[in-house]
Amino acid sequence: MLGLMINEIEKKEMEYIVKRELDEILFDLQDERIDHIVKRAMEERYKILFNLFKRVAPSMECMKYMRTKQTFKEQKQ
Repeated sequence: MLGLMINEIEKKEMEYIVKRELDEILFDLQDERIDHIVKRAMEERYKILFNLFKRVAPSMECMKYMRTKQTFKEQKQ
């Protein structure tokens, strides 16, 4: 296990950066033109970033970026 000491300003900056990246991924996952193999890689990246986001963001902020199971089913069809 690794630890990281950051101050409040750095925490807010990390939260902001990860939030923007999650927004981009969620937007791109809805694009019909993107191949499903690429979307699968994007979903893996989303999971990693969301786990990082959960560590620095308040729970109400995390709720905005949670994906539902139905969203995953729609992506597979």
